[in-house]
Amino acid sequence: MKEPFFIKQFQNKYIGDDGAVLKFQVSSSRFQVIVSDSFFEDVHFKREWMSLREISIKASLVNLSDMIVMNAKPKYAILNVAFPKSLTLKEIKELASGFKETAKKYNYEIIGGDTIENEKIAISVTHIGVTKKAVTRKAKCNEYVAFTGNLGSVGRDLKILLKGGKVSKSSKFIKPVLRDKFFYKASKYITSACDISDGLYKELERISKISHIDYDFFVKFPKRIGCSGEEYEILFTFPKKNLKIIQNIAKITRTPIIVFAITKRGKFRNLCKENHF
Repeated sequence: MKEPFFIKQFQNKYIGDDGAVLKFQVSSSRFQVIVSDSFFEDVHFKREWMSLREISIKASLVNLSDMIVMNAKPKYAILNVAFPKSLTLKEIKELASGFKETAKKYNYEIIGGDTIENEKIAISVTHIGVTKKAVTRKAKCNEYVAFTGNLGSVGRDLKILLKGGKVSKSSKFIKPVLRDKFFYKASKYITSACDISDGLYKELERISKISHIDYDFFVKFPKRIGCSGEEYEILFTFPKKNLKIIQNIAKITRTPIIVFAITKRGKFRNLCKENHF
């Protein structure tokens, strides 16, 4: 009863068979981008911290974050959702509402997936999108390194929640702030990028391994900033000549950015602990 009820929340022409059949042509100048993320109870969140609507919104946003930093726009989403037998129809509808709300805001369709019964809520979201120019994690030497927004608040709020406290509903731990307007405008001037899901230092290590680079820091950050995970701000590198253009786009889109290092040959190692509890 609950499985068809949940599926009915997303009913459209794609859902009903074993798979979705898409009439989806990508010209030679455009590329498909597929991203997927999981969002599990007691791994990424606890039920007492967030409403069901907030859970499904965040599950969608953390996946969209990957789509955005690759300079792709989402077209479709596939949901795999497990929920406890104890969830009522009203609660299932609330869970579905967050998925639908995010799909409407970012202009994509939910075209299928799977549902199962489980002891805890477990969500896996796959987005399919398109781009004319994909941005990857491959950086070059002698480029500026920057990130959007401010870091540290998510790590702080997670510690509060783990101690039984409460945080504001506007906390970035509850609802990540995506910088799509900035990034889509700035992408042509950017060499590499990734979202800060596991902490600034961890993402710097990832870019370092792929690009065989290290960093000369002219702004130093304490561990509470460099190790704060689930920020979902954007870490990116760009040629020095593009600094003024990047700063102007940041101003136009009202996006704070911090330029803090220059890439160089070498290797960078992350010393932060894993962020999930």
